[in-house]
Amino acid sequence: MIPRYTRPEMGRIWSEENGFQKWLDVEILAAEGLSKLGKVPKAAIARIRKKARFDVKRIRAIEAEVKHEIIAFLSAVAESIGDDARYLHAGMTSSDVMDTALAIQFKEASAILEQDIKDLMQVLRRQAHKYKRTVMIGRTHGVHAEPITFGLKLALWYQEMARHLERFRKAVDDICVGQISGAVGTFAQISPKVEAYVCKKSGLKPAPISNQIIQRDRHAYYFATLAIVASSLEKFAVEIRHLQRSEVREAEEPFTEGQKGSSAMPHKRNPILSENVSGMARLMRSYAMAAMENVPLWHERDISHSSVERVIAPDATIALDFMLRRMIYVLGNLCVYPENMKRNLAKSGGTVFSEKILLALVDKGMARDTAYRMVQRHALKVGKEGGDLKRELLADAEIRRYLSAEEIESAWGIEHHLANVDVIFRRVFG
Repeated sequence: MIPRYTRPEMGRIWSEENGFQKWLDVEILAAEGLSKLGKVPKAAIARIRKKARFDVKRIRAIEAEVKHEIIAFLSAVAESIGDDARYLHAGMTSSDVMDTALAIQFKEASAILEQDIKDLMQVLRRQAHKYKRTVMIGRTHGVHAEPITFGLKLALWYQEMARHLERFRKAVDDICVGQISGAVGTFAQISPKVEAYVCKKSGLKPAPISNQIIQRDRHAYYFATLAIVASSLEKFAVEIRHLQRSEVREAEEPFTEGQKGSSAMPHKRNPILSENVSGMARLMRSYAMAAMENVPLWHERDISHSSVERVIAPDATIALDFMLRRMIYVLGNLCVYPENMKRNLAKSGGTVFSEKILLALVDKGMARDTAYRMVQRHALKVGKEGGDLKRELLADAEIRRYLSAEEIESAWGIEHHLANVDVIFRRVFG
């Protein structure tokens, strides 16, 4: 059975209910911070914690009148706690609440995404070792080049995801900052100590400086990082799509019992899971562009970024969670066909060993360009007409002046192409 791809908890992080709860958490922590400074009675904090509630429908009803979401939220909460509501939002501005709460949501969503990345790396490590010496043709420009192993391809992807893990952690560290600094970030009506208290309790760092918002270069960096991860997932997906082509069929997506590939053609097994990943990567890159457009705001703040983030924050994190988990499933259950890999490798008529002959001729004193042209002539003939490069070379008197039959024969075989596989694996996996 194909697993559920998106974690339910990711959706809950971005639910309307949780968003308002994070606002309430920040408001209460700020009041607590003020109480530590003797600005709010401790008894009031206890009452607020016990009684503070909100109802989403009530917030929206008030918002319809006041046309201001934070004011509507505070008014709805005030109905549950009474006179002690005066201790909430003291010296604060809307973005103090919204941006700090958003950072908490990013922190929670990022914990899920980091685990997804680690899980994909684990699958890639396992599969890379499984297919470490499964020989296949390497392709450049889509054309046969020289032999590699399928394990090397997967090890390459593992190392790429390892870089993404490092980048992602930096981006998370950059975006997990809070602010409680007042209307234009000067702390005119509230102490920086309150900000420090709220951030410590929320698992965030205080922004060293803010105006009315946390600066959106942080968010742009985060979304760009998500888009880069998504682009690598698309790279993996495109490779699987190519390997699944009927003319190649070296690997393909899992195809479950009862699954159908086409409404018209019963024989079809289509790489739909990988194609979905390719499509979603396009969305992810568009989210990164939108986040970059959010960086230049007017003066100390406008709200043009807010509407964008209400879409891209949940969408991008949920989409990447989906993509990562889908590729975990596809790569973990990939159908690999080593015999087809051998068959495709043999299709070249031995032309994939042309470089070894070229270098052997150079080693014997032939000018490189002369050697290249001689080997190329035979290789292109085999590619066009069929046949066997080794046989062509053995029949070339000029080449035989430099290379014996034994030396030409020794250029064939894949052993020297695999000689450093262990070295590469040690460099990647330790």
